[in-house]
Order: sequence, then structure tokens, then C-alpha cells
Amino acid sequence: MKCAIDTARRTACAAAALLPLVAVLPAPAQAQAFPSRPVTIVVPFPPGGGADTLARILGAHLTKVWKTQVIVDNRPGASGHIGANFVARAPADGYTLMMSSTASLDKKNVGQFAPISLVSASAYVVVVNPRLGINSIKELVARAKAEPGKLTFGSSGIGAASHLSVELFKEVAGIEMMHVPYKGTGQAVTDLLGGTLNLMFAPAQTVMGYVDTGRLKALAVTSAERSKALPNLPTVAEAGVPGYAAVGWFGLLAPVGTPAAVVDKLNKDVNAALREPEIVKQMMEHGAEPSLTTPAEFGTFIRAELEQWTRLIDKLGIVVGG
Repeated sequence: MKCAIDTARRTACAAAALLPLVAVLPAPAQAQAFPSRPVTIVVPFPPGGGADTLARILGAHLTKVWKTQVIVDNRPGASGHIGANFVARAPADGYTLMMSSTASLDKKNVGQFAPISLVSASAYVVVVNPRLGINSIKELVARAKAEPGKLTFGSSGIGAASHLSVELFKEVAGIEMMHVPYKGTGQAVTDLLGGTLNLMFAPAQTVMGYVDTGRLKALAVTSAERSKALPNLPTVAEAGVPGYAAVGWFGLLAPVGTPAAVVDKLNKDVNAALREPEIVKQMMEHGAEPSLTTPAEFGTFIRAELEQWTRLIDKLGIVVGG
């Protein structure tokens, strides 16, 4: 019994001797709040396009809010799929995002991404080079019918909204025009200004500056209703092609598997930015109307858009991503 008591006392004394040491050990470090380091927004198109413009507007604001740098990284090619593949393979931690559009997603890769927030779903603008001598949608349709396949239109790539919206227009109007795909909207606009191309259905943020200075002529917007940002332009349907409507959208995505708490944080901060008067002003000046959604709502929107455009792609035998 005495041995047992002595052993217990020695154990207690040893434990007591350790107490001061235990007391001074540091507590486990708390998980750092997101984001704690720079965030990259990949734009799968060259600089100067709609996705690039919105990524830079949003990135500049989030840099101030998060007090850490937001980097815009242009990775063009394969109609947006090179950049999309890069983001899909990135760590699912919220630090690598993509400013996506129609072109960079398809039914094969959409499952590799977690929707964060729709940023803008706005009308495209039908613009022509003024030297073409076309001043309305009716005149455009008449010229295309008189000269099938002669008019050229540019896009940011095969399968992009700037491509598919024209294919839909051709189908509804019963005309033929020649498609010239580029790696990004900015490059196509350069050739449109130079006269190499005749027309484009382009994001307003990439062309309205040239319309304002007279270097391009705007004929209409592609949405079902007039744009709040461009109220003086008629819709394509109003201007002579009844039943036509299409929009170009841009939104933020993360790699699938990104923690829900990070996705929710990103969604909250992006939506807050899209409510800021200065951000709204900048976007509206570029012809882009802010759109606020939850991640689930954005996911539903993407699925509906993919279904609509996949039907057209399959019908016309368009090969996307080449």
C-alpha cells in the first residue's frame, strides 16, 4: 500500500512540475480569415474584352476591401478553354478564380467548377464599321440576303456568345454571313475598326467607346428588352427580326470542391461590390448591367444557358474549343 501511495505522490509531483511549462505553451494558431494572400482572377481571353474589363473593375475594388492584391491573369486560347483548364486544375481554396463567359464552359467541363456569382448578363451590341454604309438592322438583313456569305462578322472564339448570338440571328433572319473567330473580343474589335471585319455582336464595354467617337456604328441590342445602360438603342426584335433575343454573361467561378464557407464569402463580397455606386457607374458606363445572384442561382442560370446554346451548337455542328 505504501509503495502505491509513494508512486502516486511521485506522479503527482512530476505532473505539478510540468504545469508551468504547459501553461506557457502557445495556443494553436487560429485559421486565417479568407483571403490572407493575393487572389488571382483568370480571364480566359486576351486583354480588352468584356470579361477582362469586368475582372479589372471588380478586382480593383476587392483589392481595397480585402487589403490584399487581386491579380488579373489573361490566359487566352481554344475559345476560352485553356484558361478554364488552368483554373479547373488549380487548388480548390478560393485563391484562383475565373471570370467566365459562355465560351469557356460546356457540358463536358461545367462540372469542374463551383459557381460563385453572376456579375453581368447584359445585351450585346450589334456594331458595324461605318464605311459599310449600313444604318439599321433591316438594312443589314437586306444586304446579307442580297450578298449571301459576303458580310464578315468577328467573335471572341468559336462557341463564344459573340459567335453564337450571330448564328442565332442568322437562323432567325434567314441569312448567311461569314464567321471570323479570334482569341478574344479585343482583337476582333481591332480588325473591325480597321475594316477587315464588317460587323460584330459585341459586349458593350468593348465597343461603346468607339461608338461614342463615331469609329463604329451601333444598330441595336440583342436583349429581349431595351438595355437600361443603352436605352436609346432598339432591340434586334424591334428593329426588324421579331423573336430574336440573346445576352452575353460574365460571372465568377472557382474550382469544384472549394469550401462552401469560401464560396459564400466570395459571393457576399462580390455582391456587395456590385451594389457600390462607383462600381455600378463604371459598369453602366461600359454598357454592362450588374447582376446579383446566390451561388445556387448562378448555377441554375449556367445550366439554362448551356442547354439553350448546346441545342444550337449541336444543330449547326459547331465544334467548340478548337
